[in-house]
Amino acid sequence: MTTPTPPSAFPDVEAMIVDILEDDSRLSGAAAAVFVNRRGGAWVGERHVDQPLIELEVYGPTKQAAHVLANDARQAVLAMANNKYGTNLVTEVEEQDGPRWLPDYLYSAANRYVTVMKVYVDVY
Repeated sequence: MTTPTPPSAFPDVEAMIVDILEDDSRLSGAAAAVFVNRRGGAWVGERHVDQPLIELEVYGPTKQAAHVLANDARQAVLAMANNKYGTNLVTEVEEQDGPRWLPDYLYSAANRYVTVMKVYVDVY
């Protein structure tokens, strides 16, 4: 039995999440910045599933505001489960770490929370 090979390009999960966050009314008008980064992940060939680890860095004007916004972003990503985006189906989202306070040592006035999510994407 042969194992299916990974696709030549994985789905752009970062772009999917950015679209979700931009459409979320809790985040769209907020005085905040959310950075979405793929930190790696794994391809499961026999299931045709991409499992990227996604890091959300959320900055707000105060520590409390950043905490609220981090939780809003977290909820928006968790709600992606069981939804189709283009030709890809997000079957599950697991929180791996966070949200946790992570001061930005280069910019002491920045208020940052970070969370890491594992997103399971069926690739078609």
